Amino acid sequence: MPKDAARNREQPLRGTGGLLLCRAGPDAVAPAAGLLRRPLLLAPAGPGWSALVPYDLSWQGDEEPVDLVLTGWTTALAVGAPWPVLALWWDADRAGFGLASGVRRSVGYVWLADGTPAGEDEAMRTFAARLGLDPVFAVAALDGLTRPDPEADAAARLRGVLAVLAHAGLALPAGLVPFRPAGALAEAARTARGVRRADRAGWREVVRPELVEASVVGPLLRGRRARVLAVGHLVAGGALGLWGLGRRGGAWCVVGGVLVVQGLAGLAYDRVRDGLRVPLPPD
Repeated sequence: MPKDAARNREQPLRGTGGLLLCRAGPDAVAPAAGLLRRPLLLAPAGPGWSALVPYDLSWQGDEEPVDLVLTGWTTALAVGAPWPVLALWWDADRAGFGLASGVRRSVGYVWLADGTPAGEDEAMRTFAARLGLDPVFAVAALDGLTRPDPEADAAARLRGVLAVLAHAGLALPAGLVPFRPAGALAEAARTARGVRRADRAGWREVVRPELVEASVVGPLLRGRRARVLAVGHLVAGGALGLWGLGRRGGAWCVVGGVLVVQGLAGLAYDRVRDGLRVPLPPD
């Protein structure tokens, strides 16, 4: 084994941190990110990609480990969005990713600090499919990251994931490099071109798109089906929020809050649309 590789394997990861990658542009991501009510910076990360970076360290005070905190945020963002959300995270012992897409079960993978794979191989294929990656090149490259490699530590594994995503258009702003401490990531995000704060959008900015009637989505967002779906969101969100409070799990409380807001938005849309419906004049 080369000396540099051996030395890298002996060193601990350089800090606890993480970032979120959204398969959508900043304008689409900003309203949903505001619901997290977390201090986040939002920056473009290539065509059709956005990066979200915590700009203070308050989230590290949570009792939950970094992987649960970050993947909880991805679930909250993705549950009502038409685009998937990817969390990259790392600490002194492990590193990995978690991908959330709609209401489907999240998928993820973990490596130990020395690069030892500790996940299920099938997760990589699901990961590629949900992100719309190349079914040949991407799957082959990702499969390689699940194989033993004495010269690849956890940092190299995550760089491999980013290299695959680069072929799908991902271009992280300078300085947003995995395994940098969270504070250094925040400093780099502050200087990124087009960066903005994502914690200022409130429920009005999130509800407003629900009230926009589109030719394809409009028919699906009214009537009995819409009311049943909205009530389901309210019930599920309330249950998740109470469960999160019982476990002192901030991430799950956020997920519950998002579902509650979506349920209220759905009910409001259905009522407002009925109130604004104007009958057509007779022929």
